Amino acid sequence: MFARYLLVLALLGPCAAFAADDARSQPLNFVVIMADDLGAGELGCYGNTEHRTPRLDALAKSGIRFRTCWATPLCSPTRVEILTGRYGFRTGWYNFLGRVTTPLDHLNPDEPTFADVLKAKGYATALAGKWQLGTITKQPKMIFDSGFDTYCTWAWIELPKDAKFAGSPRQRYWHPAVITDGKHQPTSPEQYGPNVYCNWLIEFMRKNRDRPFLAYYPMCLTHKPWDPTPSLTSPGKKTEKGLKPNVEYMDHLVGRIADALDELGIRDRTVIFFTGDNGTAGRGKGQTTELGVRVPMIVNCLKRIKPGVSEELVDLSDILPTLAELAHADLPAGVTIDGHSFAPLLLGGKWQPREWIFSYLAYDRILRDKRWLLEGDGRFYDCGTSRDGTRYKDVTDSTEPDAAAARKRFEAILSELPGPERPAGQPKARNREKR
Repeated sequence: MFARYLLVLALLGPCAAFAADDARSQPLNFVVIMADDLGAGELGCYGNTEHRTPRLDALAKSGIRFRTCWATPLCSPTRVEILTGRYGFRTGWYNFLGRVTTPLDHLNPDEPTFADVLKAKGYATALAGKWQLGTITKQPKMIFDSGFDTYCTWAWIELPKDAKFAGSPRQRYWHPAVITDGKHQPTSPEQYGPNVYCNWLIEFMRKNRDRPFLAYYPMCLTHKPWDPTPSLTSPGKKTEKGLKPNVEYMDHLVGRIADALDELGIRDRTVIFFTGDNGTAGRGKGQTTELGVRVPMIVNCLKRIKPGVSEELVDLSDILPTLAELAHADLPAGVTIDGHSFAPLLLGGKWQPREWIFSYLAYDRILRDKRWLLEGDGRFYDCGTSRDGTRYKDVTDSTEPDAAAARKRFEAILSELPGPERPAGQPKARNREKR
């Protein structure tokens, strides 16, 4: 009997190994989730003790959590940066659309995006949630032109003219104003917008489970107004208003995405990226400070990515080249990509880490390496090994040789990262954060 057992194992062994190798050779799927107005410090895995974020904490524990990831301090320039892998001085997006330094009303369809890159490789591509890079009724093909096959988005400002909707197109949460592939999607007062977008994206993944897909989920949560959310403990009821329930419901929706991938049997070959578009409202958003640009970055793919906490520096321009390398896709031709792929780090290979990361808003710029930090108001800090704003030393006026050398090195880097010219007499941004 034992000999027969060994014979069976010998016969099955090569088949089992072949099946495992075949599974690993299948193209990876990608789910890119970007929460709205969520600084890194709002999550339990980044040290928050007030908010309960068990699903994201679990993704961080079984994946890679980067201690330092930067966005820009405001919505629109970040959304362009993550999509294109390019900084604002290349795309023209230094600010919110239509504001000073950014006289634009929609994303240029000629700007290649990570959706374009993956679509050219045969991926099905979808976007759900918040677009906010131009009004869909004025530019009806805009999202399609940016590489997405299908979308379901918050209307933001305006609905199609033929839409019959009693509410306001600014309603993002209860009784939301929703546009799906250019057409108004009717909703009711009982419907909660974040659920609408999450349900739609899960259905997209279900329909495309047998082919490689990209699901981009720029969430509406946790942007103000911090409306009540559906209760997670009392079905059919609502929570109180506030940031805490909004963060916790955002975490719940991320968990729903992960659960859907499990149910579809594709979790092991789907890479989940989770990040934010800027710091939290009232806690850094809109300011060229580290609190304004430091966002979470969690990457998870069971059995593919070795868990850990990374000390390496990343910013959101890195997403496009990372997706391209993981998908074995070509980078866009004829354009400069500012991002650096961190795919080798995710897969345990050798790679060249970033020496610095960069951010900007209007006329102000912010730069960091692993030790030193220059904020938009000109303040310069020796951060030591800290990454969360604590124990930083202000060395703006220091004449110490190492501080002086670091300032000189930063000046050389910034000379290659131009920004719009500040009007005469206009002061630099004032750092309003307390350390």
